[in-house]
Amino acid sequence: MSLPQSRRGRRSAGDHSREAILSAARKLFAEQGFEGTSLRQVARESSVDPAMVHHFFGSKDELFAASVELPADPAEVLAGVETLDPAVRAEAIVRAVLRLWESPAQHGLVAFVRGTIGSKAKTALMREMVNRTILPKIMAGLPGPADEVHARGNLVATQVVGLMLVRYVIRLEPLASAGQDDVVRWVAPPIQRYLTGNLDSPE
Repeated sequence: MSLPQSRRGRRSAGDHSREAILSAARKLFAEQGFEGTSLRQVARESSVDPAMVHHFFGSKDELFAASVELPADPAEVLAGVETLDPAVRAEAIVRAVLRLWESPAQHGLVAFVRGTIGSKAKTALMREMVNRTILPKIMAGLPGPADEVHARGNLVATQVVGLMLVRYVIRLEPLASAGQDDVVRWVAPPIQRYLTGNLDSPE
């Protein structure tokens, strides 16, 4: 038996509360960053009891992950990379990126990247996610002053983001159709240089 017309598509109060929490969280994380945002602030911004935030998301990390709306968890994708010797880490990074983007999550990732470009709020969330989740794994154990280590992480990010855009979003040939081993052979060396090479050398 079909529902009366007036009840079709009606969302529960819980659904509305969850969406209000996510909307508030995206705004606050984008404006204040992860560390500057508390669950109580999110609750106040969304006009719900703090217990409701815990009910739906459990922790600030879970709320942040839901706010970013990534179809895959970067921490899981890069799991173990931080334990590798930095001198041989580049290939593992490239292969992790390829595994992720050539998995069933690819369509969601492409949609996420396209939706992020041009949106200040989504770009801010993505920047926070990269700084919190991805760069620490890439930079773990790198020698040198902190500012140099962060610069190396940023330079690695230029290669990884460029690979994702060119191969999977823009789909430029021959990179878009190249085999994984070829991609690793082409992309891993510059990443390795950024990780452990002499940044002042033109080579």
